[in-house]
Amino acid sequence: MNAEPKKVLRFCGVSRIIFSMTVCHACRKPVAIEKQLSRTAVCPNCQSDLHGCKNCQFYDRTVHNQCRETQAEWVADKEKANFCDHFVFADRAATTAGNASEAARKKLDELFKKTG
Repeated sequence: MNAEPKKVLRFCGVSRIIFSMTVCHACRKPVAIEKQLSRTAVCPNCQSDLHGCKNCQFYDRTVHNQCRETQAEWVADKEKANFCDHFVFADRAATTAGNASEAARKKLDELFKKTG
């Protein structure tokens, strides 16, 4: 993976090159990826596996094998780490469950707003 650095993060006098800022599928919190993601990497927030299907950009519940990569092999547990060579971390926006549910509630209230 020859990705160009996206951002230089400075913390306590230490500079780190961030190649990617992504979001964990389980906790929806941001995860900084400094290099190529190892198969054993875990989320620093919730300790779930990061190199799993649900964090991959090819994951899609609606297609065959739940993967848009046609050469990928079947993986039974989509949340656990696997050995897939096609894995590319999905680029998602960070959202919290509270914000998402509040936004949905607000849309429903506006839709069914009582008049008069």
